[in-house]
Amino acid sequence: MKLKSVTFIDSTFQNCYFDDVSTVGSLFKNCTFIEAFFYNTDIDDSKLVGSRVINSSFHHNKTGCQMTFDDDYSAYWVYFVNFLGTLAVLPGNIVSALLMDKIGRLSMLGGLHGAVRHQLFLPVVWDK
Repeated sequence: MKLKSVTFIDSTFQNCYFDDVSTVGSLFKNCTFIEAFFYNTDIDDSKLVGSRVINSSFHHNKTGCQMTFDDDYSAYWVYFVNFLGTLAVLPGNIVSALLMDKIGRLSMLGGLHGAVRHQLFLPVVWDK
């Protein structure tokens, strides 16, 4: 059984048998395990937050980092999303290129400098 990002809160597990259970991103908060048997699971103290384990046993626990590759991120979707992001900035790039060609690079930089200076100091002048 695979439990992915499940949080159990104030639950009671009595006479349960957990066999080959993977709990990636799951937590057991304030739960009670009574006479439970854990075999080949990744349930450990880090996932039992404030939980009580009474007369239970753990055998052949999985150790180390439990990673899952169940999420299928195909290359098609990765490249498609990147393509859409590139497509979104294309109109601004075209307008910039046309303005750069028409006005010139130095004039645009000078105009930008003047616009920024005007925006920064205009509120100071109007307050007085």
